[in-house]
Amino acid sequence: MLKKVKKAELYNCCKISELPFNTTDEISPLTETIGQKRALSALEFGLGIDSHGFNIYILGESGTGKLTTIRTILEDKARNEPVPDDWCYVYNFKNPDVSRSLNMSPGTGVSFQKDMDEMITTLRQEIPKIFESKEYEKQRTDILEDFQKKQKKHFSDLEEEVKKKDFTLRKTVSGLILVPAKKTGETLSEEEYDNLEPDVKKKVEAIGRELQEKLDDVIRIVREEEKKIKDLMRDLERQATISSVDHRVDEIKSKHRDNEGIISYLDEVKEDILENLEDFKSQEEQPQSLPFMKPQKSEPSFVKYKINVFINNNEKKGAPIVIENNPTYYNLFGRVEHKLQYGVAMTDFTMIKAGSLQEANGGYLVIDALELLKNIFSYDSLKRTIKEKEIKIEDVWEQYRLISTVTLRPQAIPFNVKIILVGNPRLYYLLYNLDEEYRELFKVKADYDNRMDRNAENMLKYASFVRTKCDERNLQSFNRDAVAKIIEYGSRLAEHQLKLSAKFSEIADLLREADHWSRINKNKEVTADDIEKALQEKAYRSNKVDKKILEATEEGTILIDTDGAVTGQVNGLSVLDLGDYRFGMPSRITAKSYAGRAGIVNIERETKMSGKIHEKAILTLTAYLGGKYARQCSLSLTASLTFEQLYGGVEGDSATCAEVYALLSSISEVPINQSYAITGSMNQHGEVQPIGGVNEKIEGFYEVCKLGKLDGRHGVIIPRRNIINLMLKSEVIEAVTEGTFNIFAIDNVEDGIKILTGMAPGKLQRNGTYPKGTFNYLVDKRLRELADVLKGEKARENSNSYTNQKSATSSRKGQKK
Repeated sequence: MLKKVKKAELYNCCKISELPFNTTDEISPLTETIGQKRALSALEFGLGIDSHGFNIYILGESGTGKLTTIRTILEDKARNEPVPDDWCYVYNFKNPDVSRSLNMSPGTGVSFQKDMDEMITTLRQEIPKIFESKEYEKQRTDILEDFQKKQKKHFSDLEEEVKKKDFTLRKTVSGLILVPAKKTGETLSEEEYDNLEPDVKKKVEAIGRELQEKLDDVIRIVREEEKKIKDLMRDLERQATISSVDHRVDEIKSKHRDNEGIISYLDEVKEDILENLEDFKSQEEQPQSLPFMKPQKSEPSFVKYKINVFINNNEKKGAPIVIENNPTYYNLFGRVEHKLQYGVAMTDFTMIKAGSLQEANGGYLVIDALELLKNIFSYDSLKRTIKEKEIKIEDVWEQYRLISTVTLRPQAIPFNVKIILVGNPRLYYLLYNLDEEYRELFKVKADYDNRMDRNAENMLKYASFVRTKCDERNLQSFNRDAVAKIIEYGSRLAEHQLKLSAKFSEIADLLREADHWSRINKNKEVTADDIEKALQEKAYRSNKVDKKILEATEEGTILIDTDGAVTGQVNGLSVLDLGDYRFGMPSRITAKSYAGRAGIVNIERETKMSGKIHEKAILTLTAYLGGKYARQCSLSLTASLTFEQLYGGVEGDSATCAEVYALLSSISEVPINQSYAITGSMNQHGEVQPIGGVNEKIEGFYEVCKLGKLDGRHGVIIPRRNIINLMLKSEVIEAVTEGTFNIFAIDNVEDGIKILTGMAPGKLQRNGTYPKGTFNYLVDKRLRELADVLKGEKARENSNSYTNQKSATSSRKGQKK
């Protein structure tokens, strides 16, 4: 049924009575997310459940407020949650390559670091004073004097015995040696020793061996006593300093008595200090070494007693929220930094730096899904962290180096983070279907809608959104005419009269642009005219391609007829989307039909310029023609269909109705009125199905018709089911109201035949034919004629084949004779 679309159906105006305020200053700002009930329910569930694998993926189109919503929700939720522990990295006295991690109450990390620094500074001052005290010196002197007395007695007793046996002790570079002596005490020379009688010489050698053994015993005893003295001195130093060290360590222990990790660490610190007291003694200033000499021994380093406050939650109120916009591996997991020293890269535990995962530990981490996948190592490492429930800091490039280097391997810390990925729907479904691990680790799907119902409640929330942006961006207030215009623009974006767009980024952009024009016009508040001006200027900045195509159409470069009637030719409508701007573009669709068996040839398909959906539409069209006109005879024809002056690809099925009209016109040889353009998809039964971009298509053909003269003969035929999607520009509505432009809606493809050809379509009669004088009668008649032509051709082919066969048989018989 053909229906002329009325003015009221072209646009759903927002009534001023539906907005109970004069300006946005009179209403409250928006404090909630609107139009996302399903997504908010999923977020509430995902954030509330404390179970492994229930991380969240928020999917939705760009501009729907996904990030803003999750940030607001997390801030409200995290505010009432406990602040997580501080984390510090300290020196591992048992395994220096594996830095030790310590957790402690939030805010105590910095104080622990300060206490440790003060303790080491104090001990570096106190311990040298202890070693310089008179009491320590007296005890040290007593020990040394006792050792010296014993040493002196051992050697004096040995000297007396040596002397009695005519030997003497002599000091040399290599130590003490025994030398034979005369009665007078003088040592024997080598010559004198050689001149001794053999018996005397043997006796001297025997005595020498005996005395050498005693000398070795004395030296061994002295060395053992030296070791004892060293132990005594070490014990003395330990006893002298242990009181001071214990006192300082116990002061820190008392602040962390419930933390076993810190207590055990402090015990190791105390033991290391007492084992390395030499480092705390006053260092004598050594002379400057020459450049070509070996460097002097470096001063003792006290870095191992420092505290690296890895995570400091001192100023946090509630659980941490981290939004990572650049999720590289090191930004997520942290790193071990290095510094160059004498041309060598050096590092230690104080150069371990935290990443987003550690900063968000005990809270929430929001990551852009696309950026996560773009960064090497990040996605796989994140999944591994979630599975293993611990955060490791690793050198991921180590496996790719030709030479392995020694580096720190910090101890992993427990993982307790709710991961929230934000991305588009396509990325979500790719991950879900191609990555099995993803399904186990991100079980919660929060799906954002791109539009919402246009009801009184949501319209008021739209107005509250405007008020919120006014406060945030310091914009002028909007009067209710302007708000009504914004609501209507929301329906235009949603392409539905009873829906509103949830792409608030585009609404926010419009608000700022309208405020700009309002200030230029020196208005006190933003009006509907300012909104209209902003929309026009935005379109003007982006519509260069649209206008160039119109210019080419006006010049005749692009062939589009808007007057007269042509056989096998119809005006189709398509939408060209440039990303920031989309517009309707009429296209000439032509068809040629003739006798043949090839069926319907899609020229775009033959030239590989046709998409899958368009190819399906052609097959649907073929099925429709066969079902309608091939009930009593086969569909015997060859027909070609093409989009003229198309130099790119064609995709979609919205031109199916136009292609049917062009093809039927070519078959019946009935011309089609060129003052109309057609858009619409159809099924095999001829039912017209809705299409997208209906507003842009109508407006596109209107602009082309406007190049000539609008006199009421021009119009567009659309699917009836698309009437609900109409939100046309005021200029088009005005033209329809004045009767200079028409919009018709159809349910079945036959509904448009009358207005396009001036002929009734004609209904199928019981005898399988159509009434004379109808459009379908002419189509059916022509198809029968084409079928008869092919039958005659086939009969001639069969006759020639029979004659040739008979001649060949006669020839074979003659050869046998």
